[in-house]
Amino acid sequence: MGWKKMSFSIIFLLTVLISGCSAAEDVSTEKEENQNDKIVIGVAHANYEDTFLNLLLDGVKEYVDEHSNEMKAEYIDAENDSNKQIEQAEKFIEQGVDAIMLIPVDVIAAELILEKAERADIPIVLMNRSSLETESVFIGSDDVSFGFMQMERVAQILKGKGNIAIINGPMGQESQVNRTKGNKQVIEKHKGMKVVSEGTANWNQDEAKSLMKTWIESDIKIDAVVANNDEMAIGAIEAAEEAGIRDEIIFAGIDGTPDGLQYIESKKLAVSVLQDAKEQGQTGMSTAFRMAKGETVAKEPIYIPAELIVKDNVAKYK
Repeated sequence: MGWKKMSFSIIFLLTVLISGCSAAEDVSTEKEENQNDKIVIGVAHANYEDTFLNLLLDGVKEYVDEHSNEMKAEYIDAENDSNKQIEQAEKFIEQGVDAIMLIPVDVIAAELILEKAERADIPIVLMNRSSLETESVFIGSDDVSFGFMQMERVAQILKGKGNIAIINGPMGQESQVNRTKGNKQVIEKHKGMKVVSEGTANWNQDEAKSLMKTWIESDIKIDAVVANNDEMAIGAIEAAEEAGIRDEIIFAGIDGTPDGLQYIESKKLAVSVLQDAKEQGQTGMSTAFRMAKGETVAKEPIYIPAELIVKDNVAKYK
């Protein structure tokens, strides 16, 4: 090959390579721009170890996956630490996310984060646990009705007579206060029913088992154990099984978790009330997405309806 022809070939190959690299860079730049154009939602989770809240998170992630061409989410876990959650939310605010979906550790965290987000003009959606003072968009459950529905079923089983032990979630937390309030509204209607024991197990199965053991050792006559959630009801059931008295007591929970449904199916748990975790998560994320796009959303509670779960209808929820 002559020198002129060789030079032409080299120049042609270099041109092709350069244009190819340029095209690749253009595609890469376009992808980055598309990523940057997506709406970013910061998801501030209270505690990844909480069974129900992780089911809620599954609903959030499913919604994000379905809308991944328009949005993305960043996830943080406060590990049930209020101060940590406040710091994490501040980082979201500094980062300039388009909206925050918050599952508060407690009302203190909720109030402070709402205040900081409002100053930064970042919309925020509270999930499962609301604030006490600041007006906000809230997605969750009407916990009084959950507790009322749960205890109504227990009253039916006991025919309006019996000694009740109540296992609370963390004392002062909104769900604990209102579920127990609903329980006691029913008890007040039945002169033959009374609360003989009450304690907290902080939503935790092991703590509930320990509490139930203490009650069993005290020889208090208990006809029904009514827990603020399924996990604590299961812990109480385990203690009663070990003591050989499970069949002597009615057990009730709230949430309709997979474990709770299994215990209902096996007739160990008499009743639960479905708190639809997936629906809460999806509704919460869709609301945060709308607010991030500038849509107006009323600052009022959006309640996901409760559903009673017993042995006769448990198959519907599995």
